[in-house]
Amino acid sequence: MIAVLAAALSGCGLVNAQEPERLPVPTFSESSSATASAGDGVVDEGLPDDCATLLSADDFAALGAQPVGSVTLRTVRGIPEPSVNRTERVACSYSGTAGPAKARKLLDLNVGRYTDATAASKQWTLNTAAERDGSPSRDLVLGSASAVLIERRTESVLAVVYGIDTLTFILPAQEPVAGKAPGDRLVDLALRVLPKVGATQPAPPPVTTPPPGPAIPASDGTRAPGPSAVAAENR
Repeated sequence: MIAVLAAALSGCGLVNAQEPERLPVPTFSESSSATASAGDGVVDEGLPDDCATLLSADDFAALGAQPVGSVTLRTVRGIPEPSVNRTERVACSYSGTAGPAKARKLLDLNVGRYTDATAASKQWTLNTAAERDGSPSRDLVLGSASAVLIERRTESVLAVVYGIDTLTFILPAQEPVAGKAPGDRLVDLALRVLPKVGATQPAPPPVTTPPPGPAIPASDGTRAPGPSAVAAENR
């Protein structure tokens, strides 16, 4: 299913979208779905202390057509940020340990948890408005999650809001892997991580789509100071 999604995404250039592109989330095991569902007595488990729970280093290496053991993973727990109603933050950093990718950053994944879906959507809207600044972007819908895909010369960014969580995938500029462009790879990664994040939420995310931020025409990729500096702290 993920391969089909990636193939469909590859055929589309990054343009300013009027309507978000809707991509179905693949079907996962019954046990995973049951864990992610809300019911009486469901408790917010909180974000995991180890990023390997969301996406292990070996799984990331396999998705990038790299040998097992060639990627290292670092987890950093953030602190709450009451000013934006963020209760938790986990930063996941994937780096190469061998071959051409040795000591090179391969992916940053930042997950923030908020007091409610409204707070998460508000921060996501602020962040995506800043990320779009001067860059081509496209709105996507991944099941009940909304996302914005931005590609620059130096990096590709997929910013997602999913219930009470925001997720930001940052992929440094690199050659296509296994025939997949960076945007395709980010969607693949998000579709694997979202069910793991959803399983820790106290209730399933509502099937709603927050309003997308303004689409700004592409420029030379430079970004002026302003709201982007604020949003970067809450990626």
